[in-house]
Amino acid sequence: MFDQSVTWFSAGATALAAAMLLTSCAVGPDFLHPAAPEVTGYTKEPLGPRTSSTDAPTGRSQRFVPGRDIPQEWWTLFKSKSLNILIERSLNNNPNLQSAIATLRAANQAVYAQEGHFLPLVQANFNPTRQLTAGPISPVLNTFANPFNLYTAQVVVSYTFDVWGLNRRTVEELKALADNQHFQVEAAYLTLAANIAVAAINEASLRGQIEATNELISINTKMLDILRRQLETGYANRNDVALQEAALAQVKATLPPLRKALQVQRDALSALIGVYPSEEPRETFKLADLHLPDELPVSLPSLLIEQRPDVRSAQEQLHAASAAIGVATASILPNLTIGANAGYMNTALPGLISAPNLFWQRRCHADGVRRRHAAA
Repeated sequence: MFDQSVTWFSAGATALAAAMLLTSCAVGPDFLHPAAPEVTGYTKEPLGPRTSSTDAPTGRSQRFVPGRDIPQEWWTLFKSKSLNILIERSLNNNPNLQSAIATLRAANQAVYAQEGHFLPLVQANFNPTRQLTAGPISPVLNTFANPFNLYTAQVVVSYTFDVWGLNRRTVEELKALADNQHFQVEAAYLTLAANIAVAAINEASLRGQIEATNELISINTKMLDILRRQLETGYANRNDVALQEAALAQVKATLPPLRKALQVQRDALSALIGVYPSEEPRETFKLADLHLPDELPVSLPSLLIEQRPDVRSAQEQLHAASAAIGVATASILPNLTIGANAGYMNTALPGLISAPNLFWQRRCHADGVRRRHAAA
């Protein structure tokens, strides 16, 4: 008896080891991420430690920091509270970004659902029926009752061995597609934040140009008044006055386009944060409110390219296509499914769960795809 138990244990262990060995392989190519070039710098000479400085209020020198990544909320480096509030509001209100995030959630849930195929499928059901058997058919029950009630409660368990890696390649493909969608969200996130930052900087620049133009108009107006007084006293001629009037008119002519461009930027900001132009943001921007960062991260172009969402998205699309080859290859190979079901069946609900009403079934199923070769 002991020898027989050992024999059954050895056979079971051998079968389990064979199944694990078979399920450890996956058909199709393994995707390899392309390696970056082995370079360490832009040029042969080392870069300077700082940038040059100017006498302007915001023209102080900036320090290079090799190997540092740009922070996720990079716009905070400008130290503008208005810009931080505006970008945070736009990230919450922009419908394109929210749509991309919702698509990412759906892609992640698809991965989780497919990963469930690694575990056995367990189902439980309770089925009460009222049946009437046709006269020519023999009675179903041994009591010859017709019609009759039939109550069935059972548990069904099945498992398909991932012998050729069909499920693993499918999960790999879905993960690559989910990563692709993740980078799509990141691209929308960066694009939205960058567009708002550019619009804010353009607004600050236009306000600076308008302010400088108003100062030029004031200066030219004063010069014109001086020349007119000099003309009255004989210290200037009409030609000088006419030239100054033309200069003043020329400066004034540049002001309306600047004001129009400023309103265009305000309308663009309204659209980016998800409001109507009549509800333009309360925040305004001036160059004095924007500060350049004291430290500038420095990294290689190859590293910057690896961080670009569009490049990473294209790489994940290639990864998904590579995994799809394995899915297609495994789909034409035979699969092995084992299962069992057990439960109770009786014509009365009381006493359903009892030994005489027990039934069970074990099954093993192998299927494959028959391939036909066309004649040459």
